[in-house]
Amino acid sequence: MKPNKLKTHNLGKRYPFLLTGISFVFMLLIWDLLARFSGWSSQVFPGPLPVFVSMGELLRNGTLLKHTVASLFRITIGFYLAVMLGLPLGMLLGRNKTCNTMLNPIIQFLKPISPIAWIPLAMLWFGIGDMPAIFLIFLASFFPLVVSTTITVSTINPVFFQVAANFNFTRMETITKIIIPAITPATITALRLSLAIAWLVVVAAEMIAVRSGLGYLILDSRNALRMDYVMAGMIVIGVIGLLLDFIMRRMGRLESTSWQRSDIR
Repeated sequence: MKPNKLKTHNLGKRYPFLLTGISFVFMLLIWDLLARFSGWSSQVFPGPLPVFVSMGELLRNGTLLKHTVASLFRITIGFYLAVMLGLPLGMLLGRNKTCNTMLNPIIQFLKPISPIAWIPLAMLWFGIGDMPAIFLIFLASFFPLVVSTTITVSTINPVFFQVAANFNFTRMETITKIIIPAITPATITALRLSLAIAWLVVVAAEMIAVRSGLGYLILDSRNALRMDYVMAGMIVIGVIGLLLDFIMRRMGRLESTSWQRSDIR
């Protein structure tokens, strides 16, 4: 049993893309079999070939690129705003007990509210356009980042801060030399999870609050009874989500490598 497990583990390390490709081929095979033998018409449940042909049409006429760029623009703005505001606030709450006592209950009250529940208010406040979607993405990313950063900062060994006080570190030096290096590994994980949530929210928001983006493409295609376009949009959403997660995982690995090198030095 143990040698087999070891071989399987080594295989996953040596040929990750091959194994991933096999799993996707298997998924496409199941999809094709369901489309052929489920009893549904191709208008209701199209197979892989019609969907990929339709995806090619959307690429050629520029529709898919236009909606993809719109979605990426919104998630970039909303996510960056959440990072710029959420991380500093989390550091403050993790270090300042007074602020934590005052603000943490409010954050814990707002955090469980789904960003989708804010859609009516977002449309009322910002109208139709990019701003409602950006606002919802910001909400989806902001609270997880604040909570994660607060917990991570509060668990830093107090001895580090005592050493900083002995060396007369300024507040900025304490942040850059102690807090940020200590929280970076956990922060990368929090960013990865928050980005995944934000990508889910942007698609849902685009079905209601805007007239562009992949979510709008899916909704508009459904209204036109073009299920092949719907599934093409779903595939693009999945591919982009996979790429975003891959980028965040690579960032985490680069960070862990830099930490190992600093320990060696």
